[in-house]
Amino acid sequence: MEKKTISPAVIRRLPRYYRYLGELLDQGVEGISSYELSKRMHSTASQIRQDLNNFDNFGHLGYGYDVKNLRDKIGEILGLDQSRNLIVIGEAIANYAQFERMGFTLIGLFDINPDLAGKKVRGIPILMLDDLDRFALEHRVDIAALTIPKSAAQSVARRLTGLGVPAIWNFAHVDLEVGEKTVVENVHLSDSLMELSYNLMSRSRDSK
Repeated sequence: MEKKTISPAVIRRLPRYYRYLGELLDQGVEGISSYELSKRMHSTASQIRQDLNNFDNFGHLGYGYDVKNLRDKIGEILGLDQSRNLIVIGEAIANYAQFERMGFTLIGLFDINPDLAGKKVRGIPILMLDDLDRFALEHRVDIAALTIPKSAAQSVARRLTGLGVPAIWNFAHVDLEVGEKTVVENVHLSDSLMELSYNLMSRSRDSK
C-alpha cells in the first residue's frame, strides 16, 4: 500500500492539538466534540476533522473524541511515546520545564564560557564544548539544541553530524546545511516576531 503523504501544515498543527488535549485532561474532561474543541482552539470543526482523518477515525458519531485516547494517538504520531535524550549547547532553553513531560530527557549542557564550567542548571553540570566528543561517545544523544551565535552554529552542526547525532533543534539565526542523515528544525524567533508585527499593523489598519 502506498504511504499517504501528510501536508506539513497538518503536522505543524498536531502539537497544538496535543497541548490542548493535555489541558482538557488536566481539567478532567473525558470526551469532547470537534465543535467544542474548535471553540477552545479558535479553529473550525471541519478543520479539526479533516486534520485528524489524515491518520485515523478517532471520533465516534454522537459522542466525539475520547480525549485521552486521542492525545495518546497524536503523541504516538509525533513520536512522544519514545524516550529522547537531549543536550543543549548554550543556555537559553535549558530551564524549559516541559522537556520531561513530553518524553525528552535533558542529559547534557555545553557552553564556551569558562566561567560557567561546572555550574549546574536543573542539577546538570555545564560542560565545555571541548567535552562534546567524549560525551557523545559515552551517551546516546538523540537531539542537540543549539542556542549559540550564528557564526558558530554551522561548524558545531557539522561536528554533531560527524558524531552521529540524528537531530538538531536550531535556534541560531541561520538555516543549517547538514547531511541527509540529520534532521534539522530551524526555529527563527525573529520570523515569529515579524509575523506578530504584521498582525499588529493589520489590526491597526482595520480599526481605522
